[in-house]
Amino acid sequence: GKNCSLLQEMDVIQKQDENCYCYVQNRTIHLQYLWSTIQIKVNSRERFRFEPISEKNNCRNSETVFEFVACAVQILWKPETCTETFLSIKQYGEDVCFKIQPFKIEPYVVRVKREMLDGKLLFLFVAGIFLFHFANSLSRSAKFFYLSGVILGVLALLVFVLLTLKRFIPRHSTFWILMSGSWMVSLYFIYCFKENIQWLWSEHKIYLLGYFLAVGMTSFAISYQHGPLTTELSITLFTWTLQLTAFVLIYFGVTVPQVAYAVIAVSLCSKGLCYPLGAACHIARKMKHHFKSKKLVFKYLTEEEYREQGESETIRALEELRSFCRSPDFPTWIAVYKLQAPHRFAAFVLGSPHVSAAETKAHDEQYGIGSFFLEEQLFETRAQFEQDEPANSVHEEDEENENEMHTQIPFPYAAELL
Repeated sequence: GKNCSLLQEMDVIQKQDENCYCYVQNRTIHLQYLWSTIQIKVNSRERFRFEPISEKNNCRNSETVFEFVACAVQILWKPETCTETFLSIKQYGEDVCFKIQPFKIEPYVVRVKREMLDGKLLFLFVAGIFLFHFANSLSRSAKFFYLSGVILGVLALLVFVLLTLKRFIPRHSTFWILMSGSWMVSLYFIYCFKENIQWLWSEHKIYLLGYFLAVGMTSFAISYQHGPLTTELSITLFTWTLQLTAFVLIYFGVTVPQVAYAVIAVSLCSKGLCYPLGAACHIARKMKHHFKSKKLVFKYLTEEEYREQGESETIRALEELRSFCRSPDFPTWIAVYKLQAPHRFAAFVLGSPHVSAAETKAHDEQYGIGSFFLEEQLFETRAQFEQDEPANSVHEEDEENENEMHTQIPFPYAAELL
């Protein structure tokens, strides 16, 4: 029933008696205030009591169990005294009211200013975007697993202890009931820690550092003993937990809830569209490769490559011929009837060489190095260069030499060809 003083930007109020103050939010949304906050600072030379005033004084009007517990604890909670305190208010949050109770007649000063770019909000927003898009790779990193264990142990000690003792809880229903209660208690302690972080750091810095050091080292030791996640199910659950945490960071990283919802929706759509976009890019690359005109590239074989390729292709063709002759579809009796040496054909089908040793020796003597045919070709080539005759006579002699060559050197085993 007591009227409160309304605070506005750039106000500097100096009083020495007990009074309450309220900051009423501006409901008009401007995007330039997306990461903007209102900073309220109260300081005095003597100690005073800073008491937040909630609009819901009656706990029976609480909509959720968490609000009821918070309201009940807030009634029993005795605010601490201090000589200086800070209050950060989001631009489009709820209206904030608080009361200042000085113990002595000593003036105190209330200053109000706007911070256009709050580094904490921007850090939370960027961290949420980063955590969501890299959750899959971070969940498979051993270093990030140990870091997450330390953070969980420091901020939610009950949850960390319950996860450590999960193997000793036989029933899953009991475990999940305890987990729900641990999360509610941990979230409330995080809320209280956030509201009183400045007072704790100024008054109990040693105890706070001791808690961080002891719990952090213990959490790291337990996480290191457990080892990183190995099964795909646990990695998937860890990935979903990181993505849900990213949504919470995005929501608390901006002052306009509608912008947070839009960013979360766009992030989900981009994550869901990566698979069809990847498939479309793969199909486009395949189609481009299919319709792309290929230029024919001719490669000339060396003499050694030509000889090796001829030998390998000959061996492959002979093996295919043997396989065909062994098949039931081959007309065996017709082939035997037409062949002059059926026993040699049968030996070839069973694996014998298609050319005998005598034939190989005769071929080398006639066409190899030092043979009569090679010497004759060399002498004829030299004679053609020495004679200075018209081109027509040269062509006629070449044709005669070719005819003589065919008549003098017939293939002696032509009768054996199929």
